[in-house]
Amino acid sequence: MSKDIRIRKGLDIKLVGEADKVTVDATKSNVYAIKPDDFHGIVPKVIAKQGTEVKAGEPLFHSKTNEKMLFPSPVSGEVVEIIRGAKRKILAFKILADKEQQFADFGTKHVKAMNGEDIKSHLLAAGCWPFIKQRPYDVIANPDVAPKAIFISAYMTAPLAADLEYVLAGKEKELQAAVTALSKLTEGDVHVSIGKNGNSPFTGLDNITLHNVSGPHPAGNVGVQIAKVDPINKGEVVWIVNPQDLVIIGELLLTGKFNSERIVALAGSSVKNPKYFKTRIGAEVSSVIYDSGVKDNNIRVISGNVLTGDNVKPDGNLGFYHDMITVIPEGNDYEFFGWNKPIFNKISPSRALTFSWLFPNKKYDLNTNTNGEHRAFVVTGNYETVFPLDIYPLQILKACAVNDLDAMEQLGMYEVAPEDFALTEFICVSKQPHQQIIREGLDLMLKEIG
Repeated sequence: MSKDIRIRKGLDIKLVGEADKVTVDATKSNVYAIKPDDFHGIVPKVIAKQGTEVKAGEPLFHSKTNEKMLFPSPVSGEVVEIIRGAKRKILAFKILADKEQQFADFGTKHVKAMNGEDIKSHLLAAGCWPFIKQRPYDVIANPDVAPKAIFISAYMTAPLAADLEYVLAGKEKELQAAVTALSKLTEGDVHVSIGKNGNSPFTGLDNITLHNVSGPHPAGNVGVQIAKVDPINKGEVVWIVNPQDLVIIGELLLTGKFNSERIVALAGSSVKNPKYFKTRIGAEVSSVIYDSGVKDNNIRVISGNVLTGDNVKPDGNLGFYHDMITVIPEGNDYEFFGWNKPIFNKISPSRALTFSWLFPNKKYDLNTNTNGEHRAFVVTGNYETVFPLDIYPLQILKACAVNDLDAMEQLGMYEVAPEDFALTEFICVSKQPHQQIIREGLDLMLKEIG
């Protein structure tokens, strides 16, 4: 039986530059990049050395701690460079793509005839396991630990987020194959959350439990949905998969090919013609943004959304898990006595100086300026107004900052991920890096408690 999820606490950040519902083919990138840093906690061991020819789906590297966990090339071509940083840390694998793509053949599968171990082995061998992440710790799922449930959020509420109903239209066959396979990996349910009044392609699929979600951001965050449906206790694990990654998994099962194709929303106030592009994981973002044109040279290019995405610069690459590219003005200008006058062009949950509450439907053209400098935590009570989890956000941040493992456990650290603190970071008057603090706290817990 489905359950409605209604979120009251939160904040919708309405920005100028939403992508028009038009999809075009992006200019084909010459070089694609896979960055090990996209897979948090993974130490890569090289399989495809520089100069190696690979097909799409063949592995570039595997996890040092689990040789079965393979990370595939998104395209066929030659590994032209393995970029290394300090202490020879691998930063990126760069693949010069073939003009005609060739795919490794993993064989078509009849999902209904497979058992859970068969599916698990197939996903590991084909490089699709990295699409499955877990809570707690927000890392790639451990294939040796069965989850109590699997969650998929098909309702995005982040600023300028891709419209998944539009993006996934016509992909019902791939989605059904993927969720049927995932349902055999857990004794619990496969929970799928969709917009309450939408027309999602998940409606009518078998082997899932549907939930209708409504409310402001972060209602679309899968962590919020887990907390409302089946909260995580110590010793429990749930798995998470993004909807567009389901399509890749489903296509693998139906055709035997690892097809890294992804529809990406190009959005933001600095884009002249924001729309959707068909591209591939790891593509150069310049192959997308300059097709639509930019309004200024002083811009920030973000792989992902403005709250949780990565600053990749115009010569960067699309992240492994990202389905949007956001381009907004760089905030390197400052207002003289900006703190001492009424503000009409910025958004804030507070009514002290800004007047955004008078215009609830207004869309804003914001830049990256933090409008203040880093300082000690100030107790304002604002975090609680945008944080819908039944957790004390300020207290858990302080516990992470001082590495207090006992307090972190007691305050609910097993339930959270960095993205759950993106809004509190956005409104923080102390300009503290909340997501970084939570990420470091989760890493410490994983190391010390496991």
